[in-house]
Amino acid sequence: MRVEPRRAKSPTTPNGSLGRASGRKTNGQLAKMNTNVELLRRNISHETSTSEGATANLIARESFSLDDPVPKTPTVNNHGFFDLPKKDQRNFGLLVLLYFLQGIPLGLATGSVPFLLKNHMSYGEIGIFSLASYPYSLKLFWSPIVDAVWSPKFGRRKSWILPIQLLSGIGMLWLGSMVERMMELTGKPGGPTVWGFTGWWFFLVLMCATQDIAVDGWALTLLTPGNVSYASTAQTVGLTAGQFLSYTVFLAFHSKDFANRWFRAEPLDHGLMSLGGYLSFAGWAYIVVTIGLALLKREEKTKNEDGIWDVYKIMWGVLKLKNIQTIILVHLIAKIGFQANDGVTGLKLLDKGFGTENMALTVLIDFPFEIGLGYYAGKWSQEYTPMRLWCWGFAGRLAAAVLAQLTVSVFPAGAGGVPIWYLLAVIAQHVFSTFTNTIMFVAVAAFHARIADPVIGGTYMTLLATVCNLGGTFPRFFVLRMVDAFTTATCFPPDNSQSTTATTITTPFSCAVQADKERCLAGGGVCEMQRDGYHIVNILCVLIGVVTFVLFIRPKVLQLQALPLRAWRLSSPPSSGKY
Repeated sequence: MRVEPRRAKSPTTPNGSLGRASGRKTNGQLAKMNTNVELLRRNISHETSTSEGATANLIARESFSLDDPVPKTPTVNNHGFFDLPKKDQRNFGLLVLLYFLQGIPLGLATGSVPFLLKNHMSYGEIGIFSLASYPYSLKLFWSPIVDAVWSPKFGRRKSWILPIQLLSGIGMLWLGSMVERMMELTGKPGGPTVWGFTGWWFFLVLMCATQDIAVDGWALTLLTPGNVSYASTAQTVGLTAGQFLSYTVFLAFHSKDFANRWFRAEPLDHGLMSLGGYLSFAGWAYIVVTIGLALLKREEKTKNEDGIWDVYKIMWGVLKLKNIQTIILVHLIAKIGFQANDGVTGLKLLDKGFGTENMALTVLIDFPFEIGLGYYAGKWSQEYTPMRLWCWGFAGRLAAAVLAQLTVSVFPAGAGGVPIWYLLAVIAQHVFSTFTNTIMFVAVAAFHARIADPVIGGTYMTLLATVCNLGGTFPRFFVLRMVDAFTTATCFPPDNSQSTTATTITTPFSCAVQADKERCLAGGGVCEMQRDGYHIVNILCVLIGVVTFVLFIRPKVLQLQALPLRAWRLSSPPSSGKY
């Protein structure tokens, strides 16, 4: 592989390197799934649906030449999907497939697996596992490399997509053969460490994040310039479908209760699908698609428009702006108030006996509400100033965290299963929480689009989105560990006069973490909780959210929103002289 030389371009052209690779943001009409991670979704049409962006894409194509007559400036088409050229329809399908593949490991790592780990790990250990999602929030830092380093033999995007997907497929095949045993033994004597188990999922998410950078860039040349806005639709459809399959559908079919209720005449002690079998199927799907992509799809040659260091210099220039530093600080602390609700409430419901099949049903019912209510969030973001709407969503999300704690507190502790009224209460709480999340997501995306310098729009937008996503991921590790730290539970020996089984528990000991709880139950003891750390941590998070919102966040974001656009512009170009 080699670094292609940079081709100079006009200062009035939007940034072509990082902007194409990772500068999109999902529009307000469709919101992301609530998979406990803030995924970096971007809208290609933000900077490429203009005539200038379409012209830049046309110039980058292999077939363009200044020796030919000057073509007419491409314009954005308003065609329906079935009115698109057949080639664009086929390429749209390819993009959906590639984004769908990304969603499979992401849906597992950020949705299903943490729920399954609750039966084997403590909250603190699940907090360590949450670090596996970090690459998707930090891919900004290596996206210029993916965009500029490639082999002409394979093509600019296939040079990365082919090996990345092949490594992902092999990794999932290996993990699929080992994951069930690893989950049972992780953190136990003689078993793998939590960090080792997390490392494999970190690798898969890292591969997904790198593939996403390459697919984002390829999308701009796969589709004709006037139809390039369909790339964001392909990302939304593909990524959401992959996450939905790996999160909602997999959780349901993995649940033995769901399988016994709907598919079996005689109950069994396992679901219809195991995590290992699902990973193996996904691994083979990755490999088959990669082979087909290598043999059947030819990539049109393109040229670099920015060098690697040019993009890093632009990012550094943006970071030195005082107003950017302020909004970065806001993004890093704004989501602390919701972390216990977003990261622990679902796990606590499972811990109390809510059941994975009921959790899957909750997410399944919530999904159409999220999309439908996301339409209104997008509409409101146009009628009201973005950050004022964001503040409304912030307050609503704090209220949702309090409502979630009340829902957990009234869990019916009975042997007759989850009553219908409680299931409806959890669904209503979940819908309200994700709706307020969607309002904040759409509003801040609109604000970022408003303040971003169009000359360096891709770099600017992606930098802001990366910091916003990081604010939703880095606190989770600490919040989950605090739940264990504040929890108090004691294992008591059973009453021998009433016990009918042998016991190895003779003296009381702490059973606050999962490993000690399992040792207590295996020895015939009774683990009684005196203090639930979830309630303490959630209250602390909400209090921090309220105080920071009233004293700092709300005044600052409204002040920043009132600034003129020149306050968000670089005062002088980067030292390279290229934008």
